[in-house]
Parts: sequence; structure tokens; C-alpha cells
Amino acid sequence: MDSDENHRGWASRSGDFSPAYYADIGPNEVSETLGDIFEHYVPKDAKILELGCSSGRHLAHLRGKGYKNLTGIDLNDESFEVMAEYFPRLAETGTFHTGAIEDFVPDLPDDSFDVVYSVETLQHVHPDDTWVFDELARVTADFLITAENEGNSPNRGREGAEVSYVNDDFPLFHRNWKGVFSDRGLVQLLAEPGKRDTVRVFRTL
Repeated sequence: MDSDENHRGWASRSGDFSPAYYADIGPNEVSETLGDIFEHYVPKDAKILELGCSSGRHLAHLRGKGYKNLTGIDLNDESFEVMAEYFPRLAETGTFHTGAIEDFVPDLPDDSFDVVYSVETLQHVHPDDTWVFDELARVTADFLITAENEGNSPNRGREGAEVSYVNDDFPLFHRNWKGVFSDRGLVQLLAEPGKRDTVRVFRTL
């Protein structure tokens, strides 16, 4: 699967792992962890970007905690139709973009967002597109937060595997996220393992 095919698969996703699938589940343990982290580190007026926001369950949780300057991007344009149904206040007040982060982020000015975060999104970035991690560091003014699968659950990232396939369908690339963003000049402040994902908080220098 090349980079373009990878993008097309997510842009047309239906059923499992689609925007409607995540909207039905709603905020989860990761949402709660992110909310706690934001309340500890991030002021309420911060400018926030979620990468791969889907139908907005994590952003909706942050909105409920008083964060209002919210932006999201997702490949699947159905995300925002589903958002309008499940999280209408978020859809009305946030700023949302359809497209790939590899197309969106390079056009942003330096330090565009106080906080940039992802939940199980950067783990799907194709190896040909890892240059986008440099761009994410560039547009982050204060905090970059990752919640990615690091082998916390069975058959994900075990035995040194660089890639696994979810439902024999789409690839999940296993990376050392502390190394990825430390190499780009960010400092890790926190690592919080969960049942499925590890949440890491990085700060810019």
C-alpha cells in the first residue's frame, strides 16, 4: 500500500473505524486522559488543532471542559456531516478542514497552534510521508500530544514489528514517538500508558 492508496482508504472509510463508528462510541478513556492533561497544562483560550479528528468526539470532550478555539482536520468529508448530527455545538463553533495533514500543515505559518494533538492518527502516516513530523513540530507553539498504539494491546507493535495490519485491512506503523519528536527538538514531559494507547506530552523549546 503506497501513500496515496493509504489516503484513499481513510477518505472513503465506512463501517468499522469510520466517523459514524467513532461517534457512536463517543468520548472514551483517551478523551478523559486528554481532558485531564489539557486542564493541567493548557489555558482555556489556547488555539488547538486535532489531526485526524473524525467526527469530533475528543474535541467535543474538550469543548465541554471550556476549550472553544478548536480546529480539526480529517481525510473523510463524512466526518463533519456526522459531527453535525452527534456534536452540533462543536460543528457550529469549531473550524474544520477536509484533507490530508500532509497537504494542510505545510501551508500553515510557524507556531500556528498552541497545541497540536492526534489520537491514533500519526500511527497511520505512511513511511514516505514522515517528513510531516518536521512540519508538525514547526507549527506547534507550545505542546504536541500523541495518543498512539505502542503495543499496549495484543498483536500491536510486538516483537519489534515495524508494521501491523488492523483487521487485515490497513497498516499501523509502529514508531518510537519519544524519539520521533525528541529528534525534532521537543521535550517529553509525560508518558501515560493506557489499555490501548500511550499518551505522550511534548513541549517546544
